[in-house]
Amino acid sequence: MSKHLLTWTINILLSLAAAEQPSAPKPVAAPMRALPWGDLNFLQTTDSHGWQAGHLQEPQYSADWGDYVSFAERMHEKADSEGVDLLLIDTGDRIEGNGLYDGSNPKGEYFYDIVKEQHIDVICTGNHELYQADAAAREYNLTVPNFKGKYLASNLDYINPATGEQIPMAQRYRMFTTKNRGIRIVAFGFLFNFNGNANNTVVQKVEDTIKEPWFQDAIREDVDLFLVVGHVMLHGPEYKAIYTAIRSQKWDTPIQFFGGHSHIRDYKKYDSNAYGLQGGRYMETIGWMAIEGLGTSKKDEAEDYKELKVRASMSFNRRYIDTNLFGYHYHTGLNETTFPTEHGKNVSYMIRSARKALSLDYAYGCAPRDLWLNRAPYPSNNNILTWLENEVIPEVATNEERRDVPRLAIINSGTMRFDIFKGAFTKDTTYIISPFVSKFLFIKDVPYSSAKGVLALLNNAGPILESESVSSNQLAPPEQLSILKDSTSFLHSLDQVSTSYQTPMVSSRTEKSPDLIPGYTTQDDSGSDGDDTVHEPISFYRVPNCIQSPIAFPAEGDPEKVDVVFVDFIQPWVLTALEYSGAKYTAADVEVYTEESLTELMAKWIKNNWEHDC
Repeated sequence: MSKHLLTWTINILLSLAAAEQPSAPKPVAAPMRALPWGDLNFLQTTDSHGWQAGHLQEPQYSADWGDYVSFAERMHEKADSEGVDLLLIDTGDRIEGNGLYDGSNPKGEYFYDIVKEQHIDVICTGNHELYQADAAAREYNLTVPNFKGKYLASNLDYINPATGEQIPMAQRYRMFTTKNRGIRIVAFGFLFNFNGNANNTVVQKVEDTIKEPWFQDAIREDVDLFLVVGHVMLHGPEYKAIYTAIRSQKWDTPIQFFGGHSHIRDYKKYDSNAYGLQGGRYMETIGWMAIEGLGTSKKDEAEDYKELKVRASMSFNRRYIDTNLFGYHYHTGLNETTFPTEHGKNVSYMIRSARKALSLDYAYGCAPRDLWLNRAPYPSNNNILTWLENEVIPEVATNEERRDVPRLAIINSGTMRFDIFKGAFTKDTTYIISPFVSKFLFIKDVPYSSAKGVLALLNNAGPILESESVSSNQLAPPEQLSILKDSTSFLHSLDQVSTSYQTPMVSSRTEKSPDLIPGYTTQDDSGSDGDDTVHEPISFYRVPNCIQSPIAFPAEGDPEKVDVVFVDFIQPWVLTALEYSGAKYTAADVEVYTEESLTELMAKWIKNNWEHDC
């Protein structure tokens, strides 16, 4: 139990602490699908990005981390009563994206103690844990010991700041046996082939890691299951390489993959005994996986033909659980009185206290309308990128010494991470929509004849902007990474895609059915029945890699030269695009344009333009 939990929890609060955050909307009843159970079952979180307080403006995702603690404990009780096993998995990107992490100085002051209250059996690193050197140091010094023996870093090293020595971030793999069924497991924890990490970490390519002697020894172990946990897309080349390596030694041993990074609900069949699950983003989804037919063949019957007979009866089943108390109660068979555990209620109180200490509910102003990142087409009046392009960037992308110089201000759409809902725009909202410390940089006096072609190259040039260190796929929101999937059902059309960029489930509504709430309607490798809640489909739309605002241009004609202003993250792509357009510049030509981050500048704009009581 953490020191914060001991400090904050006193007897009177034990009796008064309630589940969910006080301002969270109550969940709405909806048609539900039951969870399949097996010999071995999993709960997975991924890409939570600091949303441990839950979604305070969306009822279907309103459960907080304390509710998840209660849910996991109740599901463990259920598993034990049935004599089966339950493991908890987290596949990274726990930080950056919510005030609970980003709103403190240093970042994560309360966050790490809250996260560690959940019992997680296998946990790994995401790319967001590694962008900043101080975040990577906190990962090594806090999260790794918080989950000692459970944190796996198969292809990630840390540079000891005292000695300069390159050491594993955590242990490379883990062998263990489950408590109820005695299922023997070898588990790994991978990160995709990431190049944007801070210089106090080293990410080894997956294709090189699987050649290492320790990995080759591990995949020769006599086990019932290989468990591959990673911040890796299920359809990406990294998991294909790992799958091939394991199958080269164990042609029929079951393999369970858990993925992350692309922020979608996803499921992949590699073969009849190998599947992968990815549980979405932002604590909207808890992934559920059930495997039946494990852990019996090698204990009871040694003959190969009998082992194969048991294997033939194996089954893999998944669900995507909406994170709200209506669903948690449904899946546990409990109610608002019997469901919450004391531990879970205490964690909810920790979150509530942290949010209060960080003043996350302080309102900068009141948003006059909903602004969607992907749920409204770009350009349109309800698209957040159109709002930025037309209203915000022209005002905030300003350097007083060069205020009158014509300029093209460019940001990548991936800088924006979520929607703005009509109503209070709080301190928390600023981190939710843009948690990064990105500042504006610029190159002065660029010939306009070259500068005017940069945006088109950033959005459409594809291979021109690819290299060992950068890929244009990194410019857009992570959800659009799913375009790389080998699924034939990816697109409705060139412009419109469904929730999670997958084809909508065909609704089975009748006139007698209750009204459905909008939400995920996932189509994956196993069909359209994966979502635990039956939803009305939501249409999502593709957005460009980058947007651009022309500022201080002459009333007539084109300027001869302009300043090219851009957020720091996209510098490598901007330099490449300029060179391709005939204007070669290097990093030495890049200067700081604003000292404040884009997030800070947006908050100021909100105060100046939306400052009124909701």
